[in-house]
Amino acid sequence: MLSLMSLLGKLSLGLIMGFGGLGSSLGIGAAGTAAAGGWAKEGKEGKPLSGKFVGLVGMPVSQTLYCLILFILMEPFARVPENGPVLFGIAIGVGLCELFSAYVQGVIGGAGVRCLVDNGGKGFGNIVVAMGVAESVGLFALVTGILILNSNVMIKVAETAAAVAP
Repeated sequence: MLSLMSLLGKLSLGLIMGFGGLGSSLGIGAAGTAAAGGWAKEGKEGKPLSGKFVGLVGMPVSQTLYCLILFILMEPFARVPENGPVLFGIAIGVGLCELFSAYVQGVIGGAGVRCLVDNGGKGFGNIVVAMGVAESVGLFALVTGILILNSNVMIKVAETAAAVAP
């Protein structure tokens, strides 16, 4: 039977991917619905459909990639039950940052689509920069998770587990 610590470590792997995927999905949905409306308006006016919208819709998917990277790095640590609580903390903290970063990025992208449609395509660079600010939260969270995995906290947990092992 799995101990609670072991269970937390294994649960963390699913959580980190779940948070990243949920955030990316919400962000893509927010930007994608705005893009569909923008394309409808452009089509109705006889204008060519803007390819810029695709980039704005796709940007929130990067947070799922960041969570996948962290999943790959966390997986070997999840084999040691004593790592469970630390991994759980990483999954909750980093995962929530990734979720909200992706969602906010999509909201900004959706507003950006509206901006581009309403003003003749002006402001794309500013929109991408604003989305990049939201992206930076996801990058900082990923780096923080990696730093924790390589910190003295994880080294001490591994040493303690090795000392207790029969």
